[in-house]
Amino acid sequence: MKILYILFLLWHVAKCDEHTHTYKDREQVVLWMNTVGPYHNRQETYAYFSLPFCAGTKVTIGHYHETLSEALQGVELEISGLDITFKDNVPAQQFCAIELNEQSYKALVYAVKNHYWYQMYVDDLPIWGIVGEIDGNNYYIWTHKKFDIGYNGNRIVEVNLTAENKERLRPNANIPFTYEVNWKKSNIKFEDRFDKYLDPNFFQHRIHWFSIFNSFMMVIFLVGLVSMILMRTLRKDYARYSKDDDLDDLEKDLGDEYGWKQVHGDVFRPVPHLAMFSALIGAGHQLTVVTLAVIIFTIFGELYTERGSLLSTAIFIYAATSPVNGYFGGSLYARMGGRLWIKQMLLSAFLLPVLVCGTAFFINFIAMYYHASRAIPFGSMIAVMSICTFVILPLTLVGTVLGRNLAGQPDYPCRINAVPRPIPEKKWFMEPLIIIIMGGVLPFGSIFIEMYFIFTSFWAYKIYYVYGFMLLVFLILMIVTVCVTIVCTYFLLNAEDYRWQWTSFLSAGSTAIYVYLYSFYYFIFKTKMYGLFQTTFYFGYMALFSLTLGIICGTVGYIGTSLFVRKIYSTVKID
Repeated sequence: MKILYILFLLWHVAKCDEHTHTYKDREQVVLWMNTVGPYHNRQETYAYFSLPFCAGTKVTIGHYHETLSEALQGVELEISGLDITFKDNVPAQQFCAIELNEQSYKALVYAVKNHYWYQMYVDDLPIWGIVGEIDGNNYYIWTHKKFDIGYNGNRIVEVNLTAENKERLRPNANIPFTYEVNWKKSNIKFEDRFDKYLDPNFFQHRIHWFSIFNSFMMVIFLVGLVSMILMRTLRKDYARYSKDDDLDDLEKDLGDEYGWKQVHGDVFRPVPHLAMFSALIGAGHQLTVVTLAVIIFTIFGELYTERGSLLSTAIFIYAATSPVNGYFGGSLYARMGGRLWIKQMLLSAFLLPVLVCGTAFFINFIAMYYHASRAIPFGSMIAVMSICTFVILPLTLVGTVLGRNLAGQPDYPCRINAVPRPIPEKKWFMEPLIIIIMGGVLPFGSIFIEMYFIFTSFWAYKIYYVYGFMLLVFLILMIVTVCVTIVCTYFLLNAEDYRWQWTSFLSAGSTAIYVYLYSFYYFIFKTKMYGLFQTTFYFGYMALFSLTLGIICGTVGYIGTSLFVRKIYSTVKID
């Protein structure tokens, strides 16, 4: 009977967690303890009970990561042991006590000195608290937790924590921990209970609106400028080439021909490192679809309100859209005459996962050394590898086969010469390297203010929720990138340099360089991060973010430029 009673308690506690969000009177409400860590290093977190805290006497249950995203985000939920039941007030009472030996005393002093904070969850609502404070040369911790919980009907809609009763830290001291719970009716609707965690004064500041307007005006100006320059210039080119068509062969030979028409026999020549190029283009198509889908789903589904939902959605969409990668990468590889299509398919499927997993596993070793909660469990590593092997790879194969068969035949408007044309000398600012470096300036200029808000939401304590702004900025970035890349490609071709494919991709992708440089500025002047783990985590994942953005911009730039090049060479008569 005793075993059955314990099993009943375990089931009773397990069924009343953040999944149901509905409670009966006097039903168990679980307080989950998550992580603790230094305030200035948001990602450097440790299990709550890694500090010498104590738990209540309520029956405990083990919490396993319910989703892969929880494990990847370092969520370490453990039951607090506090006896909290729905609508039942609990007067101030002691739930445990600790005796400070030398080790636990030093651990708590270190935590107070480094401004450690902790996070808890009640019914999926996050709560934050500070471990202690410094007063002169003395160190204190807060020992009393006062919970004010608001309810609307049978749902919890609000949780507030007040830390009270400072206790001075002394070796061999006995420190009691107490808590109390006060329930109150609230008019907050369940659907609006997450609004208190949002910061409209920060994200909807006039500077944010002005940056959007500024970027929008940049788009109008840039599109108009590109249209005016290219239309006037191309009209003159068309007139000159049409006039040349009326001349006989001797006059043509004596004439001084120049410009983009002269490289018509080489402009569609296959690029060097074709497998890598097509893999990047395929990955860029997939990442663009994933980004747009996640932003749209978040706008309508408010994924930021559920723990781990955003990352879970991104992983699912990325795996499901693998055929997009295979289709566009495989078709491009086939059109350019690639023969080792299996090698290209494997490169497309594993290029980005290897980069992401390699960076994550490197950071994981440092997290394991620090015993941080960000250390990815072995089971989660196996899960990620399984997704790549049994989901992403087969779907990429399907997309590659479809791409090769449906869109793998070359249909260029100009035939390719057997012998490559020599590239003439040109001015230094027309070299591909200079074009690549300068190509990312305007795209970065259209998004750098939005980067501040995104960085702050990820590296500080703000919850990003204005995904409508993000969608608009993303579309603006795409338009600016296409316009800038078309202009850069036109100047390159007019200098009779036909190496436009890699140049267009890298000139648009160079936006990533400026984003990564901006991350250094943000780290130095906008944060107070310190330590090997946090620094490695910051610059490692900022490199991944910048690289991903660069692949997206590069692909969009290449797509726009490819359409432009096909258009101009299909319009002019080529002898």
